[in-house]
Amino acid sequence: MNLHTNLPRPARVVERIQESPDIFTLRLQYPDAVSGERIVFAPGQFNMVYLHGVGEVPISIVSDPDSEQLFDHTIRAVGRVTRGLSALREGDQVGIRGPFGRGWPLAEAEGKDLVIVTGGLGCAPVVAVINYVFRRRERFGHVTLLQGVKHHEDLIWRERYASWAEQPDTTVALAADNPGHDSSLFEGNVVQLFDRVEVAADNAIAMLCGPEIMMKFSADALLARGFAPESLWVSMERNMQCANGLCGHCQVGPLFVCRDGPVFRYDQVAEWFFRKGF
Repeated sequence: MNLHTNLPRPARVVERIQESPDIFTLRLQYPDAVSGERIVFAPGQFNMVYLHGVGEVPISIVSDPDSEQLFDHTIRAVGRVTRGLSALREGDQVGIRGPFGRGWPLAEAEGKDLVIVTGGLGCAPVVAVINYVFRRRERFGHVTLLQGVKHHEDLIWRERYASWAEQPDTTVALAADNPGHDSSLFEGNVVQLFDRVEVAADNAIAMLCGPEIMMKFSADALLARGFAPESLWVSMERNMQCANGLCGHCQVGPLFVCRDGPVFRYDQVAEWFFRKGF
C-alpha cells in the first residue's frame, strides 16, 4: 500500500540486525496490514521514519520490492533520531510516512549493461536495485558492482557481495582506504577501481550513490570512458524534512530532492555539485 499521508503509519520492528559498530538494519512490518497487502515501492525511494518524541529522518528502503509485508531500513547512528532508532529492539514501534521520491530507472536499464558505483553507506539505496536485478537476471546485461569505504570495518554485507560475485556475467570490486589485512579489498578509493575493471560505455547505464565528491569523480571517470551524460544517474542527499517539496530544505537549484529525486539523471544536477549554498 502506497500511503502518501502526513500521518505516520505504525510499523513494528520484527528484527534488528547489527551490520557494523554504528550501522544497523531495522526489518519492519505494518501490524495493521490486511491479509495479502503488499508493500509497494520502487528501488531508490525512501520513507520518513518517525521515532515518537524524538523526530523523523528520511531513510532509503533497502529490501527487495518483492518482499511481502516486510521492508528494511539500514541506518547509521550519527544523530539524535538515528541514535534513538538504534536503541529499538524487536517488538518496538516506529512511524512510517512514504514511500516518497523517484527511484532508479530500472525499466530503462533493461537490456543494458549496468554499472553500480557506491561509497560508504551509499550502497544502501542501491541494494534494492541489486536484489531486483538478480531476481530478474535475464533482463539485464553485464553487471559491475564497485564499492568503496574508508575503513574495512565499514564494509557491510560482505556475504551479499560474495554471493553477488557468483552471479553470472557479474563483476564485483571492493576498495578501502584502510583495508587492514583484508586481501579482498583494493587499497584506495572506489574511483581508482575503474582502472582495475573493464566498463564498456556501449549500451550501458550507470547508477552512482554515496558522498557527492565520490559521485562527481566517478561520473568524470565514466564520461572519460565514453559514457553519455544521460546514461548516468545519481542519488542525492539533502536535509529532507517534509518529503513533499513544501519546506524547501532539500532544494537543489529548481529541484527538490524529496519530490523530484532523490534519483536524478546526472546532467540534471551536475551544475549544482559543490555550488555553495546548494
